[in-house]
Amino acid sequence: MDKPTMLEPYSAAPDIDVLPSYFPIPGYGILPINAFVLKAAEPVLVDTGLTLLNEEFLPQLSSVIDPQDLRWLWLTHVDPDHTGSLHRLVEEVPHLRVITTFIAFGKLMLFRPLPPDRVYLLNPGQSLEAGDRTLTAVRPPTFDAPESTGFYDCKSRAFFSVDSFGALMSEPLDNAADIRSEDLREGLVTWTTVDSPWLHMMDYTLFTNTLDRIRDMAPSVILSSHLPAASGMNEELLGLVASARLADPFVGIDQAGLEALLRQLAAK
Repeated sequence: MDKPTMLEPYSAAPDIDVLPSYFPIPGYGILPINAFVLKAAEPVLVDTGLTLLNEEFLPQLSSVIDPQDLRWLWLTHVDPDHTGSLHRLVEEVPHLRVITTFIAFGKLMLFRPLPPDRVYLLNPGQSLEAGDRTLTAVRPPTFDAPESTGFYDCKSRAFFSVDSFGALMSEPLDNAADIRSEDLREGLVTWTTVDSPWLHMMDYTLFTNTLDRIRDMAPSVILSSHLPAASGMNEELLGLVASARLADPFVGIDQAGLEALLRQLAAK
């Protein structure tokens, strides 16, 4: 895979569809980039895909739900791999409201504001009723943006974990359990040190308490923006994130490394 690619949606639970795409990172593999459709009584779209795949996202979304049926759009944070079709959906679905935080709303004001009446601000610990279920906002244990906010769905018992538990991969898959254990360890620890470069500075007890809060939720499935759906893997994923705190901080290639990489790519 040598360019960003969007693949067919798949089901993570009876009422949850995953809208998957993959972004190639030379030398490291591919990074999954997921949006989700939660088919609540008041349907919720979680994030809006990669900006580079703007034209492909809406047809993919339309294959699992009519966008006009969406009631909510949960914007986990405003990185460009989560906001691709945000403004187009807000324009085309006039009753759609964007659930996000004050910080995210403020960051959007710097380049393309959302109308205030289209936003619903929700802080970690607060809840929203989506018709047949309660969605409780949760700060994920690792993150790369201060506004990052996932949620726990009380009906499906799914935890939408934003960037937490993401992993670099070698090939597209629909089930995290299909990743070889050693590959999952390497890919998840590497991604976590990239996405949360502050992690090695965390106090052990504070970080363990953060992970225990996720453990106590006992989610039926963990839905990361950057990992295939993961059912029955709570302890494995929590253990891998815990081990990332002790891993060496990620250091990217420098200019000499970039030039060597470009030569390698040109030779293919």
